[in-house]
Amino acid sequence: MEDTHTIDEDALRAALSRRRFLRSSAVGAVGVAAATVAACAPAALPGWTYRSPSPSAPGTPGASGSPSPSGSPVPTDDMDALAEAVVARFPEQTAAVGNQVLAPRIEGDAKVFEIAASAFEWHVDAIKPTVSAVGYNGTWPGPQLRVTEGDLVRVVHTNNLSESTGMHFHGQNVPNAVDGVPFLTQRPIRPGETFVYEFTAGPFGSHMYHSHHNATDQVGRGMLGAFIVEPRDPALRYQVDQDIVWISNDALGGFTINGKGFPATAPIVAQRGERILVRFMNEGVMSHPWHLHGMPMHVVARDGYPLGSAAFTCDTIGVNPGERWDVIIDANNPGVWAFHCHILTHAEGHSGMFGMVTALIVEG
Repeated sequence: MEDTHTIDEDALRAALSRRRFLRSSAVGAVGVAAATVAACAPAALPGWTYRSPSPSAPGTPGASGSPSPSGSPVPTDDMDALAEAVVARFPEQTAAVGNQVLAPRIEGDAKVFEIAASAFEWHVDAIKPTVSAVGYNGTWPGPQLRVTEGDLVRVVHTNNLSESTGMHFHGQNVPNAVDGVPFLTQRPIRPGETFVYEFTAGPFGSHMYHSHHNATDQVGRGMLGAFIVEPRDPALRYQVDQDIVWISNDALGGFTINGKGFPATAPIVAQRGERILVRFMNEGVMSHPWHLHGMPMHVVARDGYPLGSAAFTCDTIGVNPGERWDVIIDANNPGVWAFHCHILTHAEGHSGMFGMVTALIVEG
């Protein structure tokens, strides 16, 4: 497999300098990850904190790549040390995270969301330089918008970019005038302007919102978010312990999950016996087959629509651009389990894992 990433000599030396410490502490890759169960965590469990990144390794490979210069094989000991050093940083805290729930303002019968498009710098991991993002409310992905089927939704979209934009609610049956495609259903939202999208939420399920103007660039650089519509009938709602929104992208910052690349991706942390809902959403331009180690996934909905008797079980689910797949995981096998894209150039190279990798940590 050809490597498309590079690592400079300073990064290699920095990573190797950590090898002696890691070995003296007698904590291997799996041991480090397991140790985070007691001391480190993502937004999934609010009481946890992240491991602080090492300031002494500014060039250590991370989110968007890891291998050696093309055609130059890394010696085995050096390769192992680099891979171990990256895992030791997981889960790594960054300055900001996206995909956070935005509470609406209630105006009469409407749920009102204030959304502003702007440019900002974004950390894909804590060590690499920031990337120039565009997005909603200063984060990538933008905020989660959660409503109930039949709600009157009003999204007040202000454009603080230096270029025009528009917003599409992917998967929603909206009136044509608010479908968000400039020159087809509306004029572009020009810099400094505000446009109001108003519609009745439906169908229920896992959906998305994103730019539909200069979309290759704007969506690729972060103008995207989750739009979750709960069923009006409580009997149709998922009975789960955790509800995880998982948005993949493959442009800005390389291969990312919720705007972060390994080791800055957030693990899913569960108690043994919990049922976990994962809502996969692909906002990129490539297909990504997500593979979970240690236990299967029960696939229960596609593009928000329940599969019913057509539900199936697998350990790898391919998610194409624009698709959403809902899976339920019965967390019944304790341990630290890799959860990653199985296109290997999106996840692992000579100097370890990067990009589309996280873990399901089952305590028990």
